[in-house]
Amino acid sequence: MRIFGRARQRPSTDWRLATHRAFTLIDDGRYEDAGELLTRAADLEPWLSESWFNLALLHKFRHDWERSRAAGLRAVALLERHAGAPDWWNVGIAATALQDWPLARRAWQAYGLDVPPQQDASGEPLGMALGGAAVRLSPEGESEVVWGRRLDPARMVIRNIPLPSSGRRWGEVVLHDGVPNGERTIVGPEGHTTVHPVFDEIELWAPSSVPTWVVLLEAAEESDRDALERLAAEAGYAAEDWSSSVRLLCRACSESRMPSEQGDGLAQHDPHDHSLPGRPGPLGHTGAGMLWSPERECGLAAPASLVRGLLDSWVADSPDTREWRDLEEVC
Repeated sequence: MRIFGRARQRPSTDWRLATHRAFTLIDDGRYEDAGELLTRAADLEPWLSESWFNLALLHKFRHDWERSRAAGLRAVALLERHAGAPDWWNVGIAATALQDWPLARRAWQAYGLDVPPQQDASGEPLGMALGGAAVRLSPEGESEVVWGRRLDPARMVIRNIPLPSSGRRWGEVVLHDGVPNGERTIVGPEGHTTVHPVFDEIELWAPSSVPTWVVLLEAAEESDRDALERLAAEAGYAAEDWSSSVRLLCRACSESRMPSEQGDGLAQHDPHDHSLPGRPGPLGHTGAGMLWSPERECGLAAPASLVRGLLDSWVADSPDTREWRDLEEVC
């Protein structure tokens, strides 16, 4: 096959050495130095789609979306095949970051995904019905895996209430990478297991105006806790019992295939939970012979004008079994 009049051939030794060294530098976070080497590699072999794919990837790591889009377009122009090529996925991520919706639609279609007809003047690829998945917030720092609803192959709406350390809020939209980094499994009522990918966050795409609060609850029974979660959902917001929903996992556990709801029984039965007594997570709120602790640490996502009224309404429905205190806005 000939590209631009030149026979396709194995990349030169200089190209391979420069590229290998560049990715070693990328692993060390030395993006500027890696960029110089990958630019040199592209100068050496400009007819190779890999030269431009690598540059597009580097610019994605740097969140330089204009350059990532430009390099990605050069990569796909040199492809021998289109469907399923990761080059198109990188173009789709860059186009989504830039809200270049015509290009995003073209990229997902070229990759081989079914994109519904355009729904509005912007051309935003809506209604792709990709379902739920999980996203790892702040993957390079104190990461946290939360559940979300996928808007398209590169964006997800956060449906959990993230811990304040993540700097993220319920309802925010995050841009995420295309290659899963771990899985979560859910066992249905009839024993059927579904597997959901865990994607790594790249950056915040759309912020949420809804603040995050933490509050201490006295909930005599699980049904009392559940009542607050239902009340918040009916108001259009969210409440989450961090005492049972948060598990502290090592990196190896987090990036593997994990059941999503371990730790609901006795804490010692969950070998993956690394939390400590007195901390969020199953070990902090259960003990020998005790499956439920009335004191719960709860996250709330609701406007300041509503949050106290929501809690008071919850208590008023069953004042003998419910109480709240120490409400604090944390994010």
